[in-house]
Amino acid sequence: MPIVNSGARLDRLPLSRFHKKMLALIGAGAVVDAFDIYLAGGVVAAMTKEGFSTPVQNATFMSATFVGMFLGAILAGVIGDRFGRRASYQANLLLFGLASLAAFFAPDIQLLTGLRFLMGLGLGAELVVAAATLGEFIPAVHRGRWGALLSMIVAAGLPLASWLGYFLIPTFGWRWMFVVAGVGAMIIWVLRKSMPESPRWLESVGRLDEAEATMKKIEAEVESQSGPLPPVRSVTDLNVPKAPLRELFSRKLLPRLGVASAIVMSINVTTYGFIAWLPTFFVSHGVTIVKSLGYTTTMTVGAVVGPLLATFVADRISRIKSLVFSSAMVIAAGVVFSQLTSPEPIMAAGFVLVASAYFMVSMGQFNFVPELFPTAYRLRGAGFASMMGRATAIGMPFVTVFMFGTFGLVGVIATVVFMLLVLIASVLALNVETSRESLENISNDIVPAAQGQRPVLETPKKLAA
Repeated sequence: MPIVNSGARLDRLPLSRFHKKMLALIGAGAVVDAFDIYLAGGVVAAMTKEGFSTPVQNATFMSATFVGMFLGAILAGVIGDRFGRRASYQANLLLFGLASLAAFFAPDIQLLTGLRFLMGLGLGAELVVAAATLGEFIPAVHRGRWGALLSMIVAAGLPLASWLGYFLIPTFGWRWMFVVAGVGAMIIWVLRKSMPESPRWLESVGRLDEAEATMKKIEAEVESQSGPLPPVRSVTDLNVPKAPLRELFSRKLLPRLGVASAIVMSINVTTYGFIAWLPTFFVSHGVTIVKSLGYTTTMTVGAVVGPLLATFVADRISRIKSLVFSSAMVIAAGVVFSQLTSPEPIMAAGFVLVASAYFMVSMGQFNFVPELFPTAYRLRGAGFASMMGRATAIGMPFVTVFMFGTFGLVGVIATVVFMLLVLIASVLALNVETSRESLENISNDIVPAAQGQRPVLETPKKLAA
């Protein structure tokens, strides 16, 4: 049987306009989804003022988003590993776009809530597929930085939603926020039709002729942009006879699945259990709502600064060290934050906390999690971890309210600290390093027995820069 060797061939390509195009198309879809997540706050407030919905109905509307995202995350993984990366990211974007456009015409909050659930299915799928797909195209020595760039693009969804909401909602009404998201999604859906399928996935499922044809097309495009290509340094057969779901929970893959889930759950505890509640914490301590929003806005700039910092160091330090360091920084900043009373130190500690948390998002959710799994299981593994994270996000508001009401801010911080300590312990116990490693090298100790991957030539432990 012929060997396409797509992994090594992709890893030896110089960065070119081809890679930038892939980042732009994947990032554009991800930022539209992030925009839709963040627009909910402004839309809910406007619906209440207009009398379209009640606070209780708004809570159901918000919950429908997370329930949809919970299911969408795992569905994206199953579809992406079974039918391909293209099928998954195009299906979720189409569903999200059509549901968003239909929301403009929703006659009541009940139908809008149902449409919001469908949007959630697409939202939960997009980020799972985006990070994993990008990582399969970017050369190993640059994969960390480009994953961080994708994370930074997604973070831009927050200020984009806030800025557009500020201008659109008072003038045209809340329905137009869904139109912006829907039109944006449909435009990107059309543009993405030109994106190639992942050659790694094609080879893994035995579609070798398609994998070879796709690789030759990519190589020709990159060569036309960057000159003669360097030689291929290793050969690995990625063809997998079978990849049943049960193997994801096998003795070899289950520890990685546990660590991936711990990372995403910890991120959701930090963001939905603490960062999202910052205005409430301030108001409860006597700060006016205007000042509270001002403090929060200043601190959440860290959501962009964290990924920006990650773009400079992602391929220079190990994933393990970066996750341990960023978790420790969140813990330290959180403990300091809970003890402060003056505005300026509070904002400084909060900024460090938010920046560290989103640095952790870049290194963990956008890089380490999809890197942990072999190609045949990458989207299902990342999708399961994301599903666990969404389940955590659904429950965290109740946990936060209980801890804050019973123990105060210290109780909330203690919850975050506990989860981050679990993250640190699990990452150190697993002790799998992925920085600058070929995706095939990362899994070569577990794939042969579980999937039938057969190294043909010995691959170097580290790829040359």
